[in-house]
Amino acid sequence: MTTPAKLRTFSFGGGWQSMAALVLASQGELDYRTFLMANVGDDSENPDTIAYFHEHAKPFADQHGLELHLLDRVKRDGSVETIRGRILNSAGSRQTIPVYLSNGKPGSRVCTKEFKIDVTGAWLKAHGATPDNKATVGMGITVDEIGRANPNKAMPYEEIDYPLLWMGIRRADCPRIVRSVGLPMPPKSSCDFCPIRKVHEWQAMQEQEPERFERACEIEDTINRHLAAKGKPPVFVTPYGRPLRELFKHGRQLPLIVEDADACSNGWCMT
Repeated sequence: MTTPAKLRTFSFGGGWQSMAALVLASQGELDYRTFLMANVGDDSENPDTIAYFHEHAKPFADQHGLELHLLDRVKRDGSVETIRGRILNSAGSRQTIPVYLSNGKPGSRVCTKEFKIDVTGAWLKAHGATPDNKATVGMGITVDEIGRANPNKAMPYEEIDYPLLWMGIRRADCPRIVRSVGLPMPPKSSCDFCPIRKVHEWQAMQEQEPERFERACEIEDTINRHLAAKGKPPVFVTPYGRPLRELFKHGRQLPLIVEDADACSNGWCMT
């Protein structure tokens, strides 16, 4: 039996590093021709990230002979599942995203594993990746984020590569790379309701994108409604111990809280 060719794919997160990697690949500076973006859901991802993918990233990839695939999480019955859909339709499961517990610590989560790693993994295995024929998967971690690089977190069917690290590229270099080919900078990619968000980002969302902010509040409300019905304490999408919709009332100044640095440490999100 002929062994399938070894796969080389890049994990495309939709942010600055991913677009810089795509541009570098188009110029022959990066040895990747296939880019995979796991779509957590058009109703869950930053809508500007989805728009950028279709309006800029995908056309650019096509123009330069690169493969850029948008992958959905498909259930056994053939339906597409999103993170928002799971929370709203599964009794408000709080384990889906890393909400903060009453003690201010982040809880467990499955969002990255089930909606990014598993989705990309299904594509890799369908295209020949196995423990004996591992795919090389590039991650968009830059020099200033070297602490997030951890090849030991690779799945059995993959080997993790950090090409931007080896090239000495920093996040601050990405705008120059992306704009050098006439592309606008992509927005920061992340779920609308992701708890791994700084307080000033929540405040900016409330002020500038109130409908998006309300969707995040709805997720928190849904989870807590189901927890209350079970007699359990509430959880929150920020570490401040009160509902998101009440966080910025009366112009209250919030104390600085240092987020858990390991909360998004593997490079699958926000690159």
